[in-house]
Amino acid sequence: MEAFWISLVVIFVAELGDKSQLMAMTFATRFKAWPVLAGITLATTVVHLISVALGGLVGDVLPTTAISIVAGIAFLGFAIWTLRGDELTDEEARKAQSTTRSALIAVTVAFFLAELGDKTMLATITLATQHGWLGTWIGSTVGMVAADALAIVVGRMLGKHLPEKIIRYGAAAAFAVFGVILIVQPLVG
Repeated sequence: MEAFWISLVVIFVAELGDKSQLMAMTFATRFKAWPVLAGITLATTVVHLISVALGGLVGDVLPTTAISIVAGIAFLGFAIWTLRGDELTDEEARKAQSTTRSALIAVTVAFFLAELGDKTMLATITLATQHGWLGTWIGSTVGMVAADALAIVVGRMLGKHLPEKIIRYGAAAAFAVFGVILIVQPLVG
């Protein structure tokens, strides 16, 4: 259960202000909420399964102190990445709005491709090096889907306006806190 809750919270925070959350808002202005949410869920389930498998392999090979310090450094990097921000390019926004095929297929493919190598995938890999794969997989998937569901609701209600700066700073601060904890914990304990 610990892996589930930690992964859920970390990935939820990581997803705030992320490009895929912006994609969710964009898709929500074009399609009904349920196909968008289903497509996000399908893509996230697969990407995060790949992520925990990679994290499990890395976690079995490296010593836990080294993993914790590297994970902490990675989370500090995620904090900087989050501060830098993510934006949809004009082409990405156009594709999200002009897709005429099945909404479910369009959203699933778009999210799968967008998440490959994204910070939430890297964060999930990092979490899986330290926690059980099943809890990490389910928690990270639920966290991402919950954050994107929030984006869908906001997208449906408020259009494209969201206080991105505040969300970005809060998410970056949370990443920095997790990073410092991961680095300090093995050194003092």
